[in-house]
Amino acid sequence: MSLELPKPIAAYFAADSGDSEAVARCFTDNAVVKDEGRTYDGLAAIRKWKSESSAKYTYTSEPFASEQKDGKTVITSRLTGNFPGSPVDLRFFFRLEGDKIASLEIIP
Repeated sequence: MSLELPKPIAAYFAADSGDSEAVARCFTDNAVVKDEGRTYDGLAAIRKWKSESSAKYTYTSEPFASEQKDGKTVITSRLTGNFPGSPVDLRFFFRLEGDKIASLEIIP
């Protein structure tokens, strides 16, 4: 099944294979990411988060569901890789501003 994702979200998932610079370009300058109980404020922190998580784990992410909730686009994606608990379905809560991601929270 192929989802029709908003352009900034499609760009995020396309870049998520490990390119921290490409991932950072998907976000606004003052974006916030919440993942694994930590918060990353701004592009430098987001770039570092992506770089560190890519160095720690190798995985693929396949989005398979999309819904709108409280002004956010919620994408459910199956991650399969070399991390504890693989595979896992995670929910990505995106808040968009124009053609960029203003916030992202990733939760099981």
